[in-house]
Amino acid sequence: MKQAFFAVLLSASLFVPCAAAAAPMRVLLLDGESAGAFHNWRLTTPVLKADLEETGLFEVTVLTAPPSDGDFSSFKPDFSLYQVVVSNYDAPSWPESLRLQFERYIVNGGGLVVVHAADNAFPGWPAYNEMIGIGGWRNRNEQAGPLWYFKDGKLVSDPAPGPAGSHGARLPFQVATREPEHPIMKGLPPAWMHATDELYATLRGPGKNMMVLATAHSDPQNKGTGRDEPILMVLHYGSGRIFHTTMGHDVAALSCVGFITTFQRGTEWAATGKVTQKVPAGFPTANTVSYRVDIAGMDPAFRKGVLTTAMPPDSNAPTVPPAPAPK
Repeated sequence: MKQAFFAVLLSASLFVPCAAAAAPMRVLLLDGESAGAFHNWRLTTPVLKADLEETGLFEVTVLTAPPSDGDFSSFKPDFSLYQVVVSNYDAPSWPESLRLQFERYIVNGGGLVVVHAADNAFPGWPAYNEMIGIGGWRNRNEQAGPLWYFKDGKLVSDPAPGPAGSHGARLPFQVATREPEHPIMKGLPPAWMHATDELYATLRGPGKNMMVLATAHSDPQNKGTGRDEPILMVLHYGSGRIFHTTMGHDVAALSCVGFITTFQRGTEWAATGKVTQKVPAGFPTANTVSYRVDIAGMDPAFRKGVLTTAMPPDSNAPTVPPAPAPK
């Protein structure tokens, strides 16, 4: 990997939002469960909310779901009130009535944004796996679908058997744009550095109606596959639009200007099919990592010089059934 330099942005001052619409886009930000303390949704949800609201384009409502083995009798979200659902949520299952309600919402034109471990969720829900295209962990294997990656500049599927989901140590990595004319990617450089994060690999799924917008090389020297793995994707399910980013393990990763920009743009596209936001001046380059200190500082670990804060065990933490998860 080429030597990477770091550009540090002290505030959101380099982000110039476009003129806000007459009414902001309504966003439902879903959280409430993960497969372990390493995905601390209590910290990452406020960051995702702040990322969207700083644009002036979105009005964000946070909805915390019960644990998957909890009481869903009073959990009755009206998805139709929102133009897009952002999922920061990794649970093994939902009640059937809730699944059907969500499927109808997407089929009828609702938007969905899938962030990082949200693609670990719901391994036994066929419609959800078609929405996200590819996913990992929670006992997924070749029965979940083939592997998907880029080879010789083209997206290929690979039916080879084996478990789904892997990553090496959290390191910066270079992202390669594959669809430069897509509204989410338009104006971004052909290659740019993403800040310290997990690079997901060996993801599996049906891959229907899926366009890979960007990839990253999974380095064998960091327990990688040696392949160019999908990092940013868009999909269609019925009339619904889905933006899927595998980036965003923790606040450190979410503070990357590259993540923030693609997340903001991807959410707008999922909601409307268009992108009106300009690329910020501080966007990373092919050998420069650019991150926001104000966002990184939302993790208490940042000022202690620690990479991330795991979710502390407490009486309010969800009970998660045992399941394979990233180590």
